[in-house]
Amino acid sequence: MDAEADVAAVTRVLANRARLAMLELLMDGLAHPAGDLARETGVALSTASGHLQALARAKLVEAEPTSRQRRYRLSRPEVARAIEALAMIAPRRRVSSLREVSNAERLREGRTCYDHLAGRLGVGITDALLAGDALRGSDGGFEVTGPGERLFGRLGVDVDDARERRRAFALPCLDWTERRSHLAGALGAELCDRLFELGWVERRGPGRAAALTEAGSVGLRELLELDLERTA
Repeated sequence: MDAEADVAAVTRVLANRARLAMLELLMDGLAHPAGDLARETGVALSTASGHLQALARAKLVEAEPTSRQRRYRLSRPEVARAIEALAMIAPRRRVSSLREVSNAERLREGRTCYDHLAGRLGVGITDALLAGDALRGSDGGFEVTGPGERLFGRLGVDVDDARERRRAFALPCLDWTERRSHLAGALGAELCDRLFELGWVERRGPGRAAALTEAGSVGLRELLELDLERTA
């Protein structure tokens, strides 16, 4: 018989702003050295190492040894989805500096949610895929239609490869800024990777903010009839 989920064990680890800030940084889907995470969160390296050890014990992050230094990434996509869900119910913190306001606006326009796209950009693409009958809701997730198979093929997204991954295929992930769902799961990850590869989406700065390029704006308009204002 399975034991009950120990939610309190996770919330105890998350009850620290520096640890949450590290998880937020790691939601760009990349692996970062402890020194970079310490600098971005404004704590000493020794303090950051302690926080990362606590997050690793809770299985929220994992270390990725390299030849030169240890890097950290989120342990699995579900961690990112849980953080997005917590953001939906969390009270809003007032931001006062121009830098904070600008960063918040960039994240709302577009960002990565671990390995898929979120914000106005991610939700807009998902809405266009649904409106164009490329995706259809099914049993709490999404399924790809016949027209969707052809559309993803033209885009260069390998739908069969996404289906064969050892994870959920296509899931709705509730977007905390837009209050609607964006596409997650293996298909969302394949789509995100392809848009970066094409140069249609690019990262903005060292965080997880992402934006359409001029080529992406034209490409999505032609492919999905999606007219998002370019944010690059």
